[in-house]
Amino acid sequence: MAQRENPIDQIDRLLRVGDAPAAAAAATALLAKAPNSFPARLGRARAYLMADRKIEAERDLGPALELSPKDELANLLRAQLDLQYGKVDEGLARLRPLAEGRGPCAVEAMLGLLDALSASGQREELCQRVRHGGAWTKDPRAPLHIARTQAIDDCERGIDKMLAILREETLPIDIRRRAGFEAAALLDKAARYREAFATAQEAHQRTGQKSESLREFLRPLEEQLQRLEQARARQEQPYKARAPRVDGVAMMVALPRSGTTLLEQMLDRHPQISGIGEYDGLRAIGHGLDATGLWPRSPNAIATAKYAELQALYFEGASRLRRSDAPWIFDKVLRSWRALPEIATVLPGAVAIAVDRDPRDNATSLFLSYFRAGTLVWSDDLDAIRQVIALKRRMVQCALDVLAIPHVHVMYEDLVEDPAYHAARCLELMHLPMDARVLNPEENTRHAVTLSSQQVKRPINRSSIGRWKNYEFAFDARWDSVVAEHDALLAASREDRLATATKAKLNA
Repeated sequence: MAQRENPIDQIDRLLRVGDAPAAAAAATALLAKAPNSFPARLGRARAYLMADRKIEAERDLGPALELSPKDELANLLRAQLDLQYGKVDEGLARLRPLAEGRGPCAVEAMLGLLDALSASGQREELCQRVRHGGAWTKDPRAPLHIARTQAIDDCERGIDKMLAILREETLPIDIRRRAGFEAAALLDKAARYREAFATAQEAHQRTGQKSESLREFLRPLEEQLQRLEQARARQEQPYKARAPRVDGVAMMVALPRSGTTLLEQMLDRHPQISGIGEYDGLRAIGHGLDATGLWPRSPNAIATAKYAELQALYFEGASRLRRSDAPWIFDKVLRSWRALPEIATVLPGAVAIAVDRDPRDNATSLFLSYFRAGTLVWSDDLDAIRQVIALKRRMVQCALDVLAIPHVHVMYEDLVEDPAYHAARCLELMHLPMDARVLNPEENTRHAVTLSSQQVKRPINRSSIGRWKNYEFAFDARWDSVVAEHDALLAASREDRLATATKAKLNA
């Protein structure tokens, strides 16, 4: 007779094979019998993290650390979440003792520490730890960290090392991908633009993992736009509020690499606004609605209790990230541009700040930037980026109008030209007074965990405007219409600003 598997062994086995739902179910069953079981708490937290359900994972990770405050894996997971949420100082403080020890998580902690030091620009400590070496140097991820430090003193050598990593097929694909885009960034900084473009192209080709085609990505968005346009023609409201009204929630509505980090760092400086980064609460709402099988075609058939449950889930996670003294949260999540119906139904009362940037600048930055393989499946081709930008602009404007979401529209070029005026517009949307601190985002002590983390440490500047001109060879006539649309919006924005200034003078 086969021996029955121990519940804790079962959880570990399911986690090893990557069966997150079964592992979570096994942990839940054990917790029903033993609520103070540390292995069950930690196991379920790991299962939820494996399924990218961070809010639910937090529910178990806190109690797990209370049960076993010195457990290395629990502290490693806590540090990783802290870093993802922008709590860089807290994450580094947890990683350092783990990395310096000899425990089972030491190598993983050191590699995470080196990544965090690189991302936050702490070069001195990064170089010191890399020079010191250790067991981590035997890990296949080590060459990237070594190449990063070499690039600090010798850019050419760093580029060569990065390219060698990109082309070494025995290394993990994400390490190769990171190396490729970091090489492209170094070449861009050296004004070797054609080489930078070719390197990004090679990185896309060698490490891209398309989980879906462009057509599959665009189809549900085109269907959403069609439903919204039909509703506008019939003067109907297809996605009414289905949960209690919320106060103090502002959502960023923009594509990646369009100036969103700058605006977030500006508004987070206001004493009454707390930025919560690229929080995954809206993703949790989307998954919850999709699981009903009724969204998005039959929103009224979903029980109101479900909407209320998803709203509570959103605030449960957001409350861990916000400053307790700030009545407003600013959610920089980049999913919102395609989830405005979810916002209207689950978070009624939330306001939106829509941001657009010159489509060629936006496309250049997207194409040359590292994103985890399989996430932005459309960023590996300029024409695919153009199609997404064009659809996004049509869909967002239609959705904001039809769903009657209070909003302002900010053009990135205008924001850096006149930050005081456009910050005031955003604050007016939130019924908040102007505060001069928002004009100095470089003084923000909250770390930005984005590709723009180093750029926003400098005072507001125009350095990224017109960047596309370095890559003019890559753009053709297909871009003319979306560029013309952007120029028209920019002209209208500047006319409005001039009219406002003239009115203010007349009233003075």
